Amino acid sequence: MASNMMRPAFAYTVVYVKDVAKSVEFYSRAFGHNVRRLDESHRWGELESGQTTIAFTPLHQHETDDLTGKVQSTHSSRERPPIEVCFCYPDVDAAFKRAVENGAVAVSEPVDKEWGQKVGYVRDIDGIVVRIGSHVK
Repeated sequence: MASNMMRPAFAYTVVYVKDVAKSVEFYSRAFGHNVRRLDESHRWGELESGQTTIAFTPLHQHETDDLTGKVQSTHSSRERPPIEVCFCYPDVDAAFKRAVENGAVAVSEPVDKEWGQKVGYVRDIDGIVVRIGSHVK
């Protein structure tokens, strides 16, 4: 069995966006997260989301582009980025409505799935798909 020193904790997810400040504000309003941090340069922002942080950084910055390559963006509304952000709420319909009222684009109204979860989909201000769902029953 692995020791606790070798058991990593999932620290955060980084979402690459066009405008860090706008994305942090959007996620705060549309999905109800508190802003933990937005640095003065607006090149890094964080939201409180339980044990894991959601972080935002610009699509392009020389520190990461030069090391790991450029972030690839989608070119049409028929494509989606290779990430989906998911949030669970006790009232999925109310959460979906709040997101749309605060600038999210409705993709699919919430519906009950056969596996016991209610799920709806929206796109954020950068076109990233956000799943709004309940916990699996």
